[in-house]
Amino acid sequence: MPLLEVERVSKDFGGVRAVHDVSFTLEEGELLGIMGPNGSGKTTLFNLIAGALVPDGGRIRLAGQDIAGLAPHRICARGVARTFQLVRPFAGLSALENVLVGRLYGRARGRAAGAVAEAERLLALVGLEDRAHEPAARLTFVDKKRLELARALATSPALLLLDEFLAGLNPAETASAMALVRRLVGEGITVLMVEHIVWALMDLSRRVLVLSAGEKIADGPPAAVAADPAVVDVYLGGAGGARARA
Repeated sequence: MPLLEVERVSKDFGGVRAVHDVSFTLEEGELLGIMGPNGSGKTTLFNLIAGALVPDGGRIRLAGQDIAGLAPHRICARGVARTFQLVRPFAGLSALENVLVGRLYGRARGRAAGAVAEAERLLALVGLEDRAHEPAARLTFVDKKRLELARALATSPALLLLDEFLAGLNPAETASAMALVRRLVGEGITVLMVEHIVWALMDLSRRVLVLSAGEKIADGPPAAVAADPAVVDVYLGGAGGARARA
């Protein structure tokens, strides 16, 4: 059974079609990349899966259980966590305290045992162990990105949604972030990733799904998707297609 099943999901906004009849599955331990031009429906699809939006039609199942229309905190409790394009940590809290919020929220007191140690482990995982007690407001942009990831991981997700995790990073930071994503997948976390940096998404993903005008136009291995004429025409263009295949 796939971990995530999206079946003929649609969402309109005042007659404007944002997502239309999109279907795909995601297996446990897989990293699926989602790409497409601006306005193609990527963020809307993420919001539908995470519960920020309710689909107008279709079904979304996590481990066989229907989650479409559930509140975000209920979907999170079932094992879905996400990062956001705009990172907004609790500025007045330390990095450690930010992670503890994600670790402790909604948990019974008995399940809070070891929360500090786990939060410290997650900060070390993302490279922030030396800044655990630093206020989040004083962190650099890239460190806030790392903190955002640690906060998501603090909920112990089965499925992690990464929304533009590489955006705004320099080449060295991008390489480090990609290595971290690979490590998470290696540890068994299933990842659904939206990213505009095409070469990075192609390099990280086992499969790539392409959206255009709210519809799925391709879904397959990166090399096959990069060579798909519909993808080249709608999104990559000639030069982009050549770079993606390189």
